[in-house]
Amino acid sequence: MNITAEAIFSIENDEQFKKLALEIFKFQAEHCSVYKEYIHHLHINIEAVSAIEQIPFLPISFFKSHSILSNTNPVEITFSSSGTTGMTQSSHHVTNIKLYEQSYLKAFNQFYGNIEDYCFLALLPSYQQRAGSSLIYMVNDLIEKSKHPKSGYFLYNHDELSQTLEELKSKNQKTVLIGVTYALLDFIEQYEIDFPNLIVMETGGMKGKRKEMVREELHEQLTNGFGIKSIHSEYGMTELLSQAYSLGEGIFNCPSWIKVLIRDTNDPLTLIPNGKTGGINVIDLANINSCCFIATQDLGRINPDQSFEVLGRFDNADIRGCNLLVQ
Repeated sequence: MNITAEAIFSIENDEQFKKLALEIFKFQAEHCSVYKEYIHHLHINIEAVSAIEQIPFLPISFFKSHSILSNTNPVEITFSSSGTTGMTQSSHHVTNIKLYEQSYLKAFNQFYGNIEDYCFLALLPSYQQRAGSSLIYMVNDLIEKSKHPKSGYFLYNHDELSQTLEELKSKNQKTVLIGVTYALLDFIEQYEIDFPNLIVMETGGMKGKRKEMVREELHEQLTNGFGIKSIHSEYGMTELLSQAYSLGEGIFNCPSWIKVLIRDTNDPLTLIPNGKTGGINVIDLANINSCCFIATQDLGRINPDQSFEVLGRFDNADIRGCNLLVQ
């Protein structure tokens, strides 16, 4: 396939996106055996697909039962989802890790600017203590590329984290603190931080450690605890190689190589208009070596400006490490 990473990450408008998405669809419909078989069972004529709204989306659950690959290149790394004991994990076999690295670095730059301007702190105990986390891979690289001497992980050492935040505040240092929800709450129960310029980015999920909370209540507690105006969020998952970001209020925006569409909850092959709640479908063109067209188990809606909100999960969906705050 002749589509390059440069073509994916240099998309500037909808027309470029649609053209590339359709080209990749035709390729993956032929070369991703699982996706090809899925399309065959749906009796879809591949050549008749002429708009992204006609593209069939592969249910995300296939990543639990099949190897989703669109080429025969050696697998460089396998990312696996979190989950409770005994639960089948999703596996994303990545044949070109550079695509993932380019994706998160370009997305961070698009939303926040140069990583070297930041100190990057991580409070991700449940992710850090298991193998195969794509989030940890990304955070490791962002910590390294920030080149700040204080960048790093704080597993359970909340006292050190508190001291570090106070020091960074005193130096007016741009700082990102990325954390799993329950760990951020644990921290502010012990320490009160007043750091107005701090970016707190929660990755979602209580991991069974705490009772789930509605987003408004959670974000109110976190903004008060850190002395900030808003809570940022990252929407990503094992099966994707890209993330969307919220700079507050749970409103997410995508980088130019991702697009979210909403499907009917009762008819998964039918898309519904903006403003209505349904299942979240994601086109992630960075998934060029697996499958770019994923039907997630999240519920959401698209706003008139093409931003989107995550409103929960399907009732029968597994509880795991996707960004989820049930409204």
